[in-house]
Amino acid sequence: MPGTNTLVAEVTHVSKHGFWLLLADEELLVPFDQFPWFRKATIEQISEVQWPTVDHLYWPCLDVDLSVESIRNPSTFPLVSGAAA
Repeated sequence: MPGTNTLVAEVTHVSKHGFWLLLADEELLVPFDQFPWFRKATIEQISEVQWPTVDHLYWPCLDVDLSVESIRNPSTFPLVSGAAA
């Protein structure tokens, strides 16, 4: 049986350019131009983020999975979907 998830992610600010995500003691900007899946999402949808593992984030209302590393270093993940653009 897996242990209890103790990782908590929190959206701390949303602007027209993106949103700030707090992961433990690290705050990351998630810009809409690099992460278009969030551009038309509501604040409620963006705020419902799960952090199941150290490098995995999931937004169930949007069905979006992201690597934390893709937010830290988006240039190392050059493919961006145009589906929600």
